[in-house]
Amino acid sequence: METVAAIPKYNLTEEQEKKLILREYRALLRALKPKLKPGDKELVRLAFEMSAEAHKTMRRKSGEPYILHPLAVSRICVEEIGLGVRSTICGLLHDTVEDTDITLDDIERNFGSEIARIVDGLTKIANVIDVNASQQAENFKKILLTLTDDPRVILIKLSDRLHNMRTLESMKREKQLKISSETVYIYAPLAHRMGLYNIKTEMEDLAMKYMEPDTYKEIAKKLSETRRERTRYINEFIRPLRDKMEKAEFNFEIYGRPKSIHSIWNKMKKKGVSFEEVYDLFAIRVILNSPPEREKEDCWKVYSMITDEYTPSPERLRDWLSNPKSNGYEALHTTVMGPQGKWVEVQIRTKRMNEIAEKGLAAHWKYKEGAADESRFDKWFHQIREVLANQDTDSVDFLQDFKTSFLAEEIYVYTPKGDVKMLPVGSTSLDFAFAIHSAVGARCIGAKVNHKLVPLSHKLRSGDQIEIITSNKQKPNEDWLNFVVTAKAKSKIKDALKEEKRKIAEDGKYTVQRKLESMGAGYHTHNIDILTDFYKQPSTLDFFYQVATHSIDLKELKEFNVLGDKLEAPKPQRPLIEVKPESNTHDLQKKDAELIIFGESSDRIMYTLANCCKPIPGDDVFGFVTTGKGLTIHRTTCPNASKLLANYGHRVVKTKWAKNKEISFLTGLNIIGIDDVGVVNKITNLISGEMKINISALSIEAKEGVFRGSIKVFVHDKEELDELVKRLKQLSGIHSIERFDTEAS
Repeated sequence: METVAAIPKYNLTEEQEKKLILREYRALLRALKPKLKPGDKELVRLAFEMSAEAHKTMRRKSGEPYILHPLAVSRICVEEIGLGVRSTICGLLHDTVEDTDITLDDIERNFGSEIARIVDGLTKIANVIDVNASQQAENFKKILLTLTDDPRVILIKLSDRLHNMRTLESMKREKQLKISSETVYIYAPLAHRMGLYNIKTEMEDLAMKYMEPDTYKEIAKKLSETRRERTRYINEFIRPLRDKMEKAEFNFEIYGRPKSIHSIWNKMKKKGVSFEEVYDLFAIRVILNSPPEREKEDCWKVYSMITDEYTPSPERLRDWLSNPKSNGYEALHTTVMGPQGKWVEVQIRTKRMNEIAEKGLAAHWKYKEGAADESRFDKWFHQIREVLANQDTDSVDFLQDFKTSFLAEEIYVYTPKGDVKMLPVGSTSLDFAFAIHSAVGARCIGAKVNHKLVPLSHKLRSGDQIEIITSNKQKPNEDWLNFVVTAKAKSKIKDALKEEKRKIAEDGKYTVQRKLESMGAGYHTHNIDILTDFYKQPSTLDFFYQVATHSIDLKELKEFNVLGDKLEAPKPQRPLIEVKPESNTHDLQKKDAELIIFGESSDRIMYTLANCCKPIPGDDVFGFVTTGKGLTIHRTTCPNASKLLANYGHRVVKTKWAKNKEISFLTGLNIIGIDDVGVVNKITNLISGEMKINISALSIEAKEGVFRGSIKVFVHDKEELDELVKRLKQLSGIHSIERFDTEAS
């Protein structure tokens, strides 16, 4: 698809287009062939014709006929996820209800209610009533509601998203950012959760290509430069293992596969190392062809052969044979010390496990026939259903909760009786209490983890055994929300707090009623709404609560007019509000408004620089329309960026910097190096002396031969900062330099 962007204009003739569409359709049928039952082909053809007809006047951004998109999505469903005929039909029709004249009734008439329900799940909500609610989050919530009835909705949605990511080339930059963020934020973790490892990896890589193009290109370049020596190394590593396994007459494949660019980048960030220091640029995979009853035994036999040859790292053994992940993943991973002192990760699994690892959910069902135990997926769906059932929170919060409680990796913990509970990483003893029962959670005052007393906020680790201590006097409080991570605990705590608030609000209601009656105004919704609005409370409940707790004393009521029995709010005096940018520049702020050119035209707009990532001119940035503060500028690599872009794409403004050398921005650098005589002198000399950069703060501590320094400097733009970093790195004894985002000082 990439070629489309290179051709100035898409230029296929109508005849060529028809051929292309037919070619794609035939490829789809070929992929479906093993799954076709009598009568299926006709149904697929009908869906294809309906879709082609409905979309016939539409084009994609690249200029190609729109029908190629549904065709491609259906092919991904079949070839890469392993879905069948019904999903193909849904894939072909997934955009028709939203974008064309076809209705759900038409689909139900032709294909039955099951397919209509899935297509409905894939159709975006046309309009969300609440202005602040995020449409993206609402749509996502809708998909999840259908997910628990029919997981195919999500699988088709993931195919749709993957194809959009593969063809993102021809989109506008801000659209690329928005779609990529959404993908990293929610779709890649979902693909992972559904066990679709390849799709997750490709999504993350594609998103990174648009969100951090420079880093992406750099890692890709280094990977291709080191490919030859990597292949040589892999062959050397595999040779003795292959001999051993052949001697033992195993039926197997063994090969090395490169890690994804995104996961390498994550390693570099997490461990603070350079590309050269990331040891697992590849993993070795052994796939055994074993009968079901011998799978575990064979995997462990191969493990012992590998560890006879190479020494394993004891804490890097991951045994997902005895305890599969909840996305169905089973395998044995170990990291061993290979030739030339390099650590190498080895993954051992059987053919069946491999199919589950690649096709996830779809393969999982294929192997599930007659399995008595409730599968982990079913448990997972059950938990989601439970949370969706009492969902009245804002969709964006819901998405955030969903992400932390259902898309995180899990830990396994035990009850005092030895039952296993699965919880997301980061769960606390309080989350565990709520997982046992909401009444236990609400009365929890502490816990014993492995027989030691711990507080409610104690973070659990895999393998912990937990006993909950309760008291009838305990009740949930606001603080609890700060440390629980599971959606169940959050929603139960919120419910309990609301109940408590409701009781207190009753007093406030009574006070308001008395006040209104003494003024001769009626106690009815019109007046209450006017008061709630006047005191800027989010809901009437909050208004009554604030009155009851004396945060609002109603003394402004005497300025209200009463018309009949209706209140009329006093006209607000317009105070002069001065907007102060958050950037702590040390120059006058008057030039601030000229720094940025917005969109295409260069309007001067007031904006503030986000405190979470402290952008400086030259950074890749986007503007975000906030309520009340105008525009906030964030770096595209900001930790909050993916959340903002994924949930509020409609509030993002394309932003670029205007050149302005008069203002400097505060930014910080962390420096680590070897503690040598005069090293501080060298650093300050370079910054202030040679480069004439103003230092705002400098702290350095040396400990056992290593110094760590943090320096805050005023720079004009990113070029100047890059130059500074480059020159600091050239000083002897400096090991690493990283920019950090200075907290507002």
